[in-house]
Amino acid sequence: MIEVIPSETRGSADHGWLQAKHTFSFAEYHNPQRVHFGPLRVINEDRIAPGQGFGTHPHKDMEILTYPISGAIEHKDSMGNGTIISAGEVQRMTAGTGVQHSEFNHSQNDELHLLQVWMFPEKKDLEPGYEQKMFTRDDKLNQLRLIASRDGRNGSVTVHQHVDLYASVLQEGEALEMGIAAANKLFVQVVSGEITVNGQVITGGDGAQITNERELRISSQSEAEFLVFDMG
Repeated sequence: MIEVIPSETRGSADHGWLQAKHTFSFAEYHNPQRVHFGPLRVINEDRIAPGQGFGTHPHKDMEILTYPISGAIEHKDSMGNGTIISAGEVQRMTAGTGVQHSEFNHSQNDELHLLQVWMFPEKKDLEPGYEQKMFTRDDKLNQLRLIASRDGRNGSVTVHQHVDLYASVLQEGEALEMGIAAANKLFVQVVSGEITVNGQVITGGDGAQITNERELRISSQSEAEFLVFDMG
């Protein structure tokens, strides 16, 4: 079964410097039908004005992935990390017992566009941790490139949850297939473009919750970028 979450039905917030879309309940947006899906708790699409961002704030007991779409984000945290995460890179932060961090648009001229994903960890009170890796367009072109996994295999970042996260840039007319274990849930998030997932058309900003399917068949109607969460 595939349940599409159309982009326009997501929660939204306009803070002037921040334009945000929320797939799941977040901050002032509460939808009892969309609180989480498996371990997925947050998928936010944020557009942040030049030089603006989030001042120092805390997180605890959450796995946080940041996926810049365009621009670069400046990150500082209480673990001593001070980094710039650019489009094509993936950042993983394990909040665990507690982390303080800040996030700002690194540019004084250009908008920052990103996805931020929160997942429940497999257990509470993990040691806080940080990881950052680059996955180029060629790495993702016309294939499902593993970018995060429980065991960090194939050069992916390590998340403390039984989730395999794939990223892909699929050119027009191309198609991909992947098998699905019977018990697994999947979530597809379209970053841009248009794809068909097992016969369902989904476009930029849309998501799709997938259960009780044994195979995923994805084809592109235009060049498209998307993420696939395979949750064991």
